[in-house]
Amino acid sequence: MRIPPQLSLILASKSPRRSQLLEQAGIPFTIRTVEVEEIYPPELPTLEVAPYLARLKAQAAAPLLQSADEVLLTADSVVILDDEIFGKPRDREHAITTLRRLSGRTHTVITGCCLKSYTREEVFCGGAQVQLNVVEEDEIAWYVDTYRPFDKAGAYAIQEWIGLAKIRRIEGTYPTVMGLPVDLVYERLIHFGRDPTAAKL
Repeated sequence: MRIPPQLSLILASKSPRRSQLLEQAGIPFTIRTVEVEEIYPPELPTLEVAPYLARLKAQAAAPLLQSADEVLLTADSVVILDDEIFGKPRDREHAITTLRRLSGRTHTVITGCCLKSYTREEVFCGGAQVQLNVVEEDEIAWYVDTYRPFDKAGAYAIQEWIGLAKIRRIEGTYPTVMGLPVDLVYERLIHFGRDPTAAKL
């Protein structure tokens, strides 16, 4: 582990998946959260939405910083197909409609991240291409009713049945699709912690 020991990571996310990924990577962190309305300009290019929202969350969470050695981590994931954003489904029917669109297609997952201290802010993102096998109508209904993926972009989670039974190929990293590009977070934390102004007011 090369993350500087004086750096104290604050995960500003309620996502159990992001917590799980950081724990599995052995990266120490503390959770502090704030509610943020996830709204982005409609003219924003689809590939820029996730990093924009991650930065928006970091700006809203900035008051949670309590000392000069703390660094906030925020993240946001979106699913993109045919240049259209598929966020969290509104309800059961919306989730079913989303999975119908994704069935048998290759879509893009972008997870944007923001690291923010008192003096520094860094925004970056990871991307992956996900090839989904055909998901039949009865399978879609069963998945939505069983797993209730209403808090997940694209109406599915890669660590659940969809990922185990229906994803044929991923170009990119599994954690990026799950909600946090841990490889990028780790590398950025190493350099973020070395920045001479990151631990100063």
